[in-house]
Amino acid sequence: MSETKRVNIFSLSLVRGIVFQVIGMLVGMGVVTLVRLLMGLPAWKAEPAWVFGAILSVLFFLIGAGVFSDWYKMAFGEPVSDHHDPDPSLPTWARYLNISYDHKVIGIQYGVTSILVVGIAGTFAMIFRTELAQAGLQFVDLDFFNTLIGLHGIVMIAGILLGVGAMSNYLVPLLIGASDMAFPRLNAFAYWINVPAALLVVSSLFLGGFDTGWTGYPPLSARAPLGMQMFFWGVYFIGFSSILGSLNIIVTTIRLRAPGMNYWRMPIFVWAAVATALIGLTATQLIGLSFQMVSFQRLFGMGFFDPDKGGNVILFQHLFWFYSHPAVYVFILPGLGIISELLPVFARKPLFGYKWIAMSSLGIALVGFFVWAHHMFTSGMEEYLRVPFMYSTMLVAVPTGVKFFSWVGTMWRGRMSFETPMLFTLGAISIFLLGGLSGPPNATVATDLYLHDTYWIVGHFHATMFGGFVFPFVAAIYYWFPKITGKMYSEKLGKLHFWLMLLAFYVQSLGQMRAGLLGMRRRIADYDPALGVQPTHLWITIAGFTIFIAMVIFVFNLVQSIRKGEPAQANPWGSRSPEFQLPSPIPAHNYADHPFVVVGEPYDYGLEDAPYLTFETGQTAAAD
Repeated sequence: MSETKRVNIFSLSLVRGIVFQVIGMLVGMGVVTLVRLLMGLPAWKAEPAWVFGAILSVLFFLIGAGVFSDWYKMAFGEPVSDHHDPDPSLPTWARYLNISYDHKVIGIQYGVTSILVVGIAGTFAMIFRTELAQAGLQFVDLDFFNTLIGLHGIVMIAGILLGVGAMSNYLVPLLIGASDMAFPRLNAFAYWINVPAALLVVSSLFLGGFDTGWTGYPPLSARAPLGMQMFFWGVYFIGFSSILGSLNIIVTTIRLRAPGMNYWRMPIFVWAAVATALIGLTATQLIGLSFQMVSFQRLFGMGFFDPDKGGNVILFQHLFWFYSHPAVYVFILPGLGIISELLPVFARKPLFGYKWIAMSSLGIALVGFFVWAHHMFTSGMEEYLRVPFMYSTMLVAVPTGVKFFSWVGTMWRGRMSFETPMLFTLGAISIFLLGGLSGPPNATVATDLYLHDTYWIVGHFHATMFGGFVFPFVAAIYYWFPKITGKMYSEKLGKLHFWLMLLAFYVQSLGQMRAGLLGMRRRIADYDPALGVQPTHLWITIAGFTIFIAMVIFVFNLVQSIRKGEPAQANPWGSRSPEFQLPSPIPAHNYADHPFVVVGEPYDYGLEDAPYLTFETGQTAAAD
């Protein structure tokens, strides 16, 4: 074994990228200043200088990090390899701060970044929740409160998108028997562009912030401080990552499945990932376009959304929500796939209605494109559009209901065990049910006119996100942790994390809904004590801090288990899935030394003589 050498910090892609990003920002500002001088204009104008600097900083980050290195070599005819084995003399942690084309490394990079970004967004929430615990302004002024509200929303959404990328990148090749993604270099590019983009979004806090909330509606966004532009362009590049990642998932699934794995033998999570990717590939352009148009309106005086110049602010909402409502399904479809993936394992029963669940994911993705305008019932949209969008919104309940009935059928009379991944799976089902039941009042015009922009919407949205993404994401991490690390997490800490988070979330979400029914508006820094919501806000704040503490326990459990955890069995859950038939941790090139053929159904748990896979060694993955 080679001796571990000392790491030069500037040899790390992350560090080089950040240094180059700062250089790119300065170069961009300098170019704008020079051009203005040559045009006979005043040399310095902050907004165009910062915007061009921001765009150039992302390009410089990618160059400095080395994302384009292989493409340079290919352009000049030099040989390259899709598999770059890590330097054995470097410590393991250094691998995750450098460019890698291994989908497992990229998946972990996505996952760790997601947890960090969600932690930042949660910290913003703790600050403004402390302010809201009591009527009156105690700690922050109105502008800072508004910025924190907006940043909490958009940074949390970015963190969730990164989490979706983590699950899709790590799991899809393993579940279908591929050695990697179809486009490994594009996969690395799609991850690394998120890093400078996230830094741009957070930098808006230091450039005047913004007072629009996470939606960036004009005319407020057309007049907001400079931080608004960093918000726009950071989200723009995050969306670019989502498009590229979606393309990779679709091609990988179509082209790289193992022999014998037809579409009806694919693991159900892969169906969810493909449905998610179809939305990401076809709809993400719309949010990028809407933000770009407002940015250009600010920079060049264009009148897209300025009524005085023939523009229409409602146009922005149509463009924005055409992506941003399907984006809800980008967040939750992978989570619902995780639920369907884990339930049969811990119920020791076949997945009830496999084909219906697979088709319901595509159904949700399709119907999701026809519901965006229910966000606009109070916006002055044409009245004749309200009823069609009301019915299309309610139609989403049909494929979603298919999943719920399938989950109940899978659990019915099963031999269930309640390890931490199963607890989070069951918690996800109960919380997502709360989100689903609180949704129809927002879909019907008469009730939405009262509930829109109240804390009812906040409670509903948080229930949907926690049930559809957060709880399944945590369940997935606990479930695949032994395969990722070769170590076992602490079951006691995992269950403590679950019970704290579950109970606190119910207090938080139900409290938010109650405050909304009492008339509390969202994105408001202060409220009249006579409204009767102050005790409720105090409980919401306490619950929020409890959730934050639970997530700290979660991170501690993971880190401590990686350092000192017990060695994990190769297949601790008795799974039929192909990756659990491999050694732990998974070999660098997945199935290169363990090719297999699919010979049966993926979820025939509890059935005799029902193999799913046959390896060339003669090993099979069958039910117990």
